[in-house]
Amino acid sequence: MKRKKLVIISHTEHYLRDGEIVGWGPTVNEINYLADYWDEVVHVACLHSGEAPLSSSPYTNENTRLMAIRPTGGGRFWNKLNVIFNMPAVLRAVSQAIESASHIQFRGPTGIGVFLLPAFSLLFKRNYVFWVKYAGNWNAASPPLSYRFQRWWLRRNFAKCKVTINGFWPNQPEHCDSFENPCLTAQNLIDGKLIQQEKRFCGPFRLAFVGRLEDEKGVARIIEALKIVDLLQIERIDFVGDGAGRSRYESQAAFLKNKLFFHGSLNLLGVHEVLSQAHFLVLPSLASEGFPKVIAEAACYGCIPVVSDVSSVGHYITEESSGYLWKTDGTEFFSKALTKAISADGEVLARKSKNVAVLAEKFTFAEYQRKLEAQILDSPSK
Repeated sequence: MKRKKLVIISHTEHYLRDGEIVGWGPTVNEINYLADYWDEVVHVACLHSGEAPLSSSPYTNENTRLMAIRPTGGGRFWNKLNVIFNMPAVLRAVSQAIESASHIQFRGPTGIGVFLLPAFSLLFKRNYVFWVKYAGNWNAASPPLSYRFQRWWLRRNFAKCKVTINGFWPNQPEHCDSFENPCLTAQNLIDGKLIQQEKRFCGPFRLAFVGRLEDEKGVARIIEALKIVDLLQIERIDFVGDGAGRSRYESQAAFLKNKLFFHGSLNLLGVHEVLSQAHFLVLPSLASEGFPKVIAEAACYGCIPVVSDVSSVGHYITEESSGYLWKTDGTEFFSKALTKAISADGEVLARKSKNVAVLAEKFTFAEYQRKLEAQILDSPSK
């Protein structure tokens, strides 16, 4: 039986492409799945000008619509002030959107969360199930000030709601539930299993990076590592994503010659095609996300992660069974983790590939919906 109305509030980027609204693919794909379980879905999020990235996707359900708000926030001081200046308009849009809602999800942390979380705690009348999906690093030591405030507010349950977080943490509050970030369909698992079973780990290997092309995501560390490792063990490396530093990275990685491929942004099918052919996902990121979805997407195809041990990544990926973890505490270079991976015994790699493909089953939309039904949707606010 369908529920009445779901309102999702986020900072997801949307654009117009040939007259059609499209948004950041991973979030839109998740909403497309959730829309099957409600009569109406309203997404309050940002509508940007300019060309939509190829990673953007359209909504596929007629019961789903965007309530656009102006983009706010950013790295500069003036951009941060815009969050305050746009506060009345955002509050007005949210107030209109939540009329007659049966369920409301706020996706944070984000700039507008600084005032929206207090608004849901103190201003908006609560006659719906309200929960927060906290997608950042729940255990970050020194997050940005606005993120720190939102985490503090949620930890103390001033919002009186369930909070879904990535990972399993000591002294985790009772109202905070550990959830995996959904990104896979049942068909992805079927296709992935067939591909994983055919994958061979005898070298030379294919590496893949998927994400924003920036130092924080680890692109420069990957290039530096490739200057040190045995290139006879590398067949090719695919960089999927875009960023202001792309031309600089292409120049720095030119020594790889015909082993190097920069694809720019790709749609979901393109990303999965690259990951399905790769032996290793390389992601030495220092970014603050809770658990990068691309790790689960790669795992679906038995693509072994060689990734940073940050946030909740180490709760799922272990050296013993499913991947290789790079310690970000300054005690080792990323090249050490990468060398360990590409020089490992083929049987060890095949076993890790099989194990990580099984792990991917936790990250399906169906499993996410099952956990929502059991732990969130019919639970009273706390």
